[in-house]
Amino acid sequence: MVYNFNLGIGWASSGVEYAQSYRAVMLRNIGADAKFVFTDMISSENIQHLTQNIGFLDSEIIWLYTFFTDYRIAPVSYTLDDLKKTLPTEEYTYSRNGKTGRLVLPGQNNYYAVYFADEQSERIHRVEIVSGGYLIRKDFFTYGRVFSEYYAPLDNKAHMYLRRFFNEDGRVAYEEINDDGKVMYQFPDRILCSKEEFVGYMVSCLHLTAEDTVIIDRTTGVGQSILQNAGEARVGIIIHADHFSEGSTDDTNILWNNYYEYAFAMYKHIDFYITATEEQNKLLREQFLKYKGVEPAVHTIPVGSLDELKYPTVNRNPYSILTASRLAMEKHIDWIIEAVVKARETVPQLTLDIYGKGGEEQKLKELIRKLGAENYIILRGQQNLKEVYQDYELYLSGSMSEGFGLTLMEAVGGGLPIIGFDVRYGNPTFIDDGENGYLIPVDENTTQKQKIQALTDRLIRLFMEADLDSFHAHSYEKAKGFLTKEVELKWKNIVG
Repeated sequence: MVYNFNLGIGWASSGVEYAQSYRAVMLRNIGADAKFVFTDMISSENIQHLTQNIGFLDSEIIWLYTFFTDYRIAPVSYTLDDLKKTLPTEEYTYSRNGKTGRLVLPGQNNYYAVYFADEQSERIHRVEIVSGGYLIRKDFFTYGRVFSEYYAPLDNKAHMYLRRFFNEDGRVAYEEINDDGKVMYQFPDRILCSKEEFVGYMVSCLHLTAEDTVIIDRTTGVGQSILQNAGEARVGIIIHADHFSEGSTDDTNILWNNYYEYAFAMYKHIDFYITATEEQNKLLREQFLKYKGVEPAVHTIPVGSLDELKYPTVNRNPYSILTASRLAMEKHIDWIIEAVVKARETVPQLTLDIYGKGGEEQKLKELIRKLGAENYIILRGQQNLKEVYQDYELYLSGSMSEGFGLTLMEAVGGGLPIIGFDVRYGNPTFIDDGENGYLIPVDENTTQKQKIQALTDRLIRLFMEADLDSFHAHSYEKAKGFLTKEVELKWKNIVG
């Protein structure tokens, strides 16, 4: 069995979760049994809805908090009628507004606040029980009550002091006792005094052997617990981002990225590391040899793959640009917007579609409005882009750091040239400067204004001077190395 460990997952998942979903497909295709373990407490949404959203199978998911119960990973099917059967009285009034409802009971300020899985159905994910104006409990459901949180007023706020996790028959499986953020876990036969112990106990219950492989995608808060309980299993670490701080590294000392520092310090207990690009593989091995005097096993496996190359069925939309990512500050979508606006002064036909969701969405909307660009710069939201790339002429990236860049891979798979900064590691992997796009040189002295101007200049050059047909053809050639059959072979060599 291949166990893949991560922390959390959300609707706007990061590249780590998408990399895992690609890996799940690879492992399925080569016949390797795999589980994906998530260790964060997730209460705002049913984890199954989140994992299904990016392509995991329910049978592949282990959630730490239901591992010790007999609840399966499943979509929400508990309904309003099921809830009404549990009410202490038949005297109540009911109202609903979209995804929320309210059952008001007799007495003063007694009610059940109901949170539905969607705006159409009566499937309930969560219920908050209020008595006398005080929140006393929250119940969380899939096909039954999975767990409850218990609250008491403290400093004029609702204070959660207990989580109780149930089996399908309603019996208590275990409890999480919460004392101002300090947690302990009470089982019928033991007490665990921290989240780290809890994770370690879960790993020990997997009874790992030499036939198993453990792959850790994020080690923060869980790495030590996993390693201490992995037994004879082979352990691998996935490197998802730049693994060191260049500005704090010299000839005698290296400052590892905090996310990987523990995993690198424990190299004697790690069987292999995996990077997404050859450039990072080479650099990591050189640094281990220089600073640690060791040569660990480092493999290069792309975090995603292409089932096939995508060709346009009709002509590409002329002068069309897209970018796709989380709408987060570090993606610098604002630079892209400003560059397109400036480039349109020379190439007035340019259009830009922005795909993705995230915390910067409102700011980007305001910037587009401020620049008067609503007619040609459109926020398209979260979409499945596999059949979209080939409709465009260019992919534009403003990111200053990409460990790999799934959208970059998908872009060349659709034959798109790419413009981006010459930063580790994704852009140089997919862009051959002057052949299928442009790599923009930058360093610590390059100002934001200069970066935006450089993006603008490359946009103008590409649409005014480049042989776009040649650029498209070169991208397709680069994409061939990322076809699924090639990546499957790499995984087969790792997990057997």
